Amino acid sequence: MTRPALLALADGRVFRGEALGAAGEGHGEVVFNTSMTGYQEILTDPSYRGQMICMTYPLIGNYGINLEDVESRRPWLSGFIVKEACPFPSRGASSRPRSGTARASPSGPAPCPDCSAATWSPR
Repeated sequence: MTRPALLALADGRVFRGEALGAAGEGHGEVVFNTSMTGYQEILTDPSYRGQMICMTYPLIGNYGINLEDVESRRPWLSGFIVKEACPFPSRGASSRPRSGTARASPSGPAPCPDCSAATWSPR
């Protein structure tokens, strides 16, 4: 079940989407990442603590989560913003779907209908 979500930027622009992870609010610096793969490492990398990561690649989650590939025991980021979250991973080595890790994070993935516009925000 999805819930409405908002991404409100400091310049006043607001992006509407759906919340897929843990319920609640996330606050932090929005930064973008252009990786096509490695979202699992990004979710669990302590260097992203307090940041909301906006993935520029349009589909995230298609290979699921493999517990052997994590950077730490838990997610550190404040939010994970994607254009489209794949609900069913296709990789056989996946130990659990992407949403399992999202629920463990303070603010799980929130699809952003226009991630490219959020990425091009004035700096």
